[in-house]
Parts: sequence; C-alpha cells; structure tokens
Amino acid sequence: MLRRVVVTGLGPMSPTGIGKKKFWPNTCNAISGIGRISTFAPPSLSCQLSGEVQGFDPPTSYSE
Repeated sequence: MLRRVVVTGLGPMSPTGIGKKKFWPNTCNAISGIGRISTFAPPSLSCQLSGEVQGFDPPTSYSE
C-alpha cells in the first residue's frame, strides 16, 4: 500500500519559544510562557492571563 506523508511545519511555535533553539532550553529550565494579555485590552475578562506566542511574524520568525 502506498502511503503519503505531508510535512506541515517544522519545530514548535509556543509561548515559551519559536523554534527548537528557543523552545527546548526554556522548557528544560521550566520557563513559563504565561503572562498578562498584551495583544488586546482585556478589562472585561475575568482572566487576564494567557500563553501568547510573542514575536511571531510568518515571513521572518522561523529561521532554523
């Protein structure tokens, strides 16, 4: 049986880092990616914390 594989991405994109060079050391050192919401003003929300992916710009962010 012929099986096809599609690679849709390489490396992690998470609140603790984009790409394995940033993500893995932060994960090993228990660095949290959780912080106050910064991409919009959340005054009406009961929770104002999130795990935002900081600094993601598709054309330039991933360079591994």
